[in-house]
Amino acid sequence: MSGRANRTTTGGYDAAFHTTHWTEIFDAGSEDDPKREAALTELLKRYWKPVYSYLRSKGYDREAAKDLTQSFFHEIVLGRSLIQQADRTKGRFRTFLLTALDRYVTSVHRTEKRKKRMPEAGIVHLDDVDWLAIPDRDGTPTQVFDHAWASAVLDQALSDVEANYRNKGKATHWDVFRARVLAPIMENAESPTLPDLCEKYGIPDTARASKMIIRVKRRFRTLLRRHVRQLVNSDDEVDDEIRSLMKIFSKGPGATELAQLFSPSTKRTTSPPL
Repeated sequence: MSGRANRTTTGGYDAAFHTTHWTEIFDAGSEDDPKREAALTELLKRYWKPVYSYLRSKGYDREAAKDLTQSFFHEIVLGRSLIQQADRTKGRFRTFLLTALDRYVTSVHRTEKRKKRMPEAGIVHLDDVDWLAIPDRDGTPTQVFDHAWASAVLDQALSDVEANYRNKGKATHWDVFRARVLAPIMENAESPTLPDLCEKYGIPDTARASKMIIRVKRRFRTLLRRHVRQLVNSDDEVDDEIRSLMKIFSKGPGATELAQLFSPSTKRTTSPPL
């Protein structure tokens, strides 16, 4: 997971749920140029970090991993051959993507071609991303890829929660939740006491502060489920995917606290009052 500041998602939390993830994938193979470019942009934003992290874990230095990441997306993904082969009935798209990446890297080694062959006007400006912001992680390359992917899903859900509360004029709910729950997990920070939070944010009593935190947790679980639903084929698969997320985070820093934040995510929740 990346460190979080006051980052929000433009358009609020509902904006993320207009299409499913598989709709994006299908649109990326469309003959409609605007639709295709919009879908490709979203896919690349979602997957470039996992791909880059995977290659770094494979032993490539920063420049080689950057070069291969760009080449893979422009040659394979933007070349549409990969998109056209995607089949939602055959499993998770990220597994399909990782298989294609392995084949591509093998091909690059076989032909000794590691040059970037990008279109003159790329759809996504990967040259603008902060490559150095991606930390090196322990674990197998597949574990590193999964962790980067899961972190992106978690970050997006949290961004939507933050945007929701700030847009509703309830930024204090988010600030208290962030200080009490997120900062200890993501920044290895000390968790402030409820009385300290009440004093800092002008909250009348600790019971009120505790209720604010509970409400934000519930909102997070609801929005996480909505995000995960975009990644799977049916409602029945949502809980399995959330358990996969929890398993991915189970060995990292803050695993216990994250488990508490996710639970009781196996039960369907309704949006709590704001």
